[in-house]
Amino acid sequence: MKIIKVKDQFEGATVAFDMIKDGMANGSKTLGLATGSTPEALYKEMVESDVDFSNMTSVNLDEYVGLKADDPQSYHYFMKEHLFNEKPFKETFLPNGMAKNAKEECKRYDEILEAHPIDIQILGIGENGHIGFNEPGSSFDGKTSEVNLTESTIEANSRNFSDISEVPTKAYSMGIGSIMMADKIILLAYGPKKAQAIYETVKGPVSELVPASALQVHPDVTIIVDEEAASKL
Repeated sequence: MKIIKVKDQFEGATVAFDMIKDGMANGSKTLGLATGSTPEALYKEMVESDVDFSNMTSVNLDEYVGLKADDPQSYHYFMKEHLFNEKPFKETFLPNGMAKNAKEECKRYDEILEAHPIDIQILGIGENGHIGFNEPGSSFDGKTSEVNLTESTIEANSRNFSDISEVPTKAYSMGIGSIMMADKIILLAYGPKKAQAIYETVKGPVSELVPASALQVHPDVTIIVDEEAASKL
């Protein structure tokens, strides 16, 4: 596990994008992508670059249950607005938030992951240590599943909605077992609210109570943090 301290999210984006470009130069074809405010600076850097992604495939971590792809709060919409509209990929995959059968949707997404092994996975981290929407207690062997979001995650995500009552309470999420199959993992974390989660991820015991602590046993993980997020290391 490698820790890189940066000044801010913009420097972090540059560092992460350099790693992605190096990976692409060495044959990486599939990127695992995250949503939320943390990777926005990275996607902005990708959009403003002259890098061609038209031969690349992307697989996203998660999607809210119950939101259509064209809903402004959906992760489909987020990815198009922040990346895909300007930088089209060969193929892009996200869970279907409107799937009628959760079990079948999870199976479908696991099959996508098997067909498109992830070369480089981008992660954020929740204040409770969640990665993707794998909340504390999630199995380290888990595959794609429909998950119930915790109150803390719903509250954290409510900043993107006009009212907390509008935040979905469930999501489809790639499992920790699936995340750990990526060849390389890059986790981004910024700000003081992420400091405890980063400490427990790096220094704490490997425990399902801190989902991100699973990364301690992955062979190629880089954690990019600003000074505030790294303050407890």
